[in-house]
Amino acid sequence: MARIAFIGLGNMGGGMAANLAKAGHAVRAFDLSEAALERAAAAGCACAGSAAEAAADAECVVTMLPAGRHVAQVYEESLFGNAPESALLIDCSTIDVATARQVAAAASARGLAAVDAPVSGGIAAANAGTLTFMVGGTDDGFARAEPVLAAMGKAVIHAGGAGAGQAAKICNNMLLGASMVATCETFLLAQKLGLDPQTFYDIASKASGQNWSMTSYCPLPGVGPESPADRDYQGGFATALMLKDLKLAVEAAAGANASVPMGAGAMALYQAFQNGGGGGLDFSAIIRLLGGEAPAA
Repeated sequence: MARIAFIGLGNMGGGMAANLAKAGHAVRAFDLSEAALERAAAAGCACAGSAAEAAADAECVVTMLPAGRHVAQVYEESLFGNAPESALLIDCSTIDVATARQVAAAASARGLAAVDAPVSGGIAAANAGTLTFMVGGTDDGFARAEPVLAAMGKAVIHAGGAGAGQAAKICNNMLLGASMVATCETFLLAQKLGLDPQTFYDIASKASGQNWSMTSYCPLPGVGPESPADRDYQGGFATALMLKDLKLAVEAAAGANASVPMGAGAMALYQAFQNGGGGGLDFSAIIRLLGGEAPAA
């Protein structure tokens, strides 16, 4: 078992750190929130007073932070010079591709191995240890990261070189955001045309319109498997986080000279929904905006 530093114990990181401890790893955790540290301690983690303290003597450092600027700051100010040169740095945050590549290059220049490993699955999967990891880095870095990530997930996939994990994540979530919008507007149209939602679900789920947003995460309550729609759109994957990922995807597309009109359209809709107060609701609640309802956050 490994000595692992875990930095960032939010909604996702808390469950991930707990699963590493459950798997028998010696986890030293840090977060700015005292409440998050208390939960980590209750889950079997040792608590550090700073990110630098957590990284000292660690064989592996996992970061789960809000944005690229936070990752770059923690790497520069807390990990470089404190984590042993033999340590592996694994960033599980969802950040821009450019920053992921920059911090990997900076780590390599200091003799440290680093991979980007953003996740898919949401809070429930983080708590259950069933996340999917998309990993960017060298073959050796991936081989070292895989057993650590496997303790927190059901699938660990090597996407390519540095930044490839982030590229895969934002492309996947752009597809998810756009398909959710299409699913919501289609169900609303079906109702206006006199179709029963369950009947339409039974047809479309077995026809060419079938997609994950409908069959695994239906935006209408009482239709399909249980989803946040059945809990008044509480929990799940927040609109604010979907909007963040869509912005990353659209920005990356601009840098790559790629046309993404559906992704850009989804981003505009989620921005409008957040502006109206829906940022804390699950992203499937975008059906309220499309249906002319207030967010009721």
